[in-house]
Amino acid sequence: MPESPTAAAIPGGQSGAVELGAEDAKLVTLARSARARTGGLEGAAVRDQDGRTYAATNVSLPSLTLTALQLAVASAASAGASRLEAAAVVTEASTLDGSGHAAVRDLAADAPIHVAAPDGTLLGTVVE
Repeated sequence: MPESPTAAAIPGGQSGAVELGAEDAKLVTLARSARARTGGLEGAAVRDQDGRTYAATNVSLPSLTLTALQLAVASAASAGASRLEAAAVVTEASTLDGSGHAAVRDLAADAPIHVAAPDGTLLGTVVE
C-alpha cells in the first residue's frame, strides 16, 4: 500500500491508515486534551516503561521555548522514566518537528511517535 502524501511528509512515517491500539489512542486523546485546555499550538503525550502517561503543550516564553513533545519527554524523565513505549503529538503541522523527535529518541530508539491532526485523525507514525 503506498504512503499517503501526508504520511510521506513525516520522516520514517507509515500511512495514516494504521489503526491505533487502545493505549496509543489514549495518548492521542491526552495530547488533544492538553492542547485544548491551554489553546496551545500542539499537544503531546508519552507513555513510559511502567505505563505512566505524561501530557504537555508547547511552551513559548521569552526565555524558554519547548515543543509539546519535548516537555512531555522532560516530564517523564523528571519523574524517573528510563524508557518510553510510545508517544503522540497533535499538531496542525504536517511534519514532526526534529527537536521533539530527538527528545523521544533519547529515551527510546524504537518507540512509535504518532502524529495526529487537531481532530485526532492519525496523519502518520514515525518508527525511525
